Amino acid sequence: MTLAVVLLAIALVVVVALLAAAGAGKLARMDGATYPAALTRAAVTFAAVITLATAVAGALATLLA
Repeated sequence: MTLAVVLLAIALVVVVALLAAAGAGKLARMDGATYPAALTRAAVTFAAVITLATAVAGALATLLA
């Protein structure tokens, strides 16, 4: 049961990161950025969301252990 919860949480974080990256890329294009610049902004946003989720998970693991 615990493995299923962990896998679902990981899937949710990845979906949220992809949505945030797509939004950042779309906003960059609407702002007039070139396709490579928009892709870079989307990649940075994706990495930031994954990093933030990892930091939060680490802090929660420390508190709950």
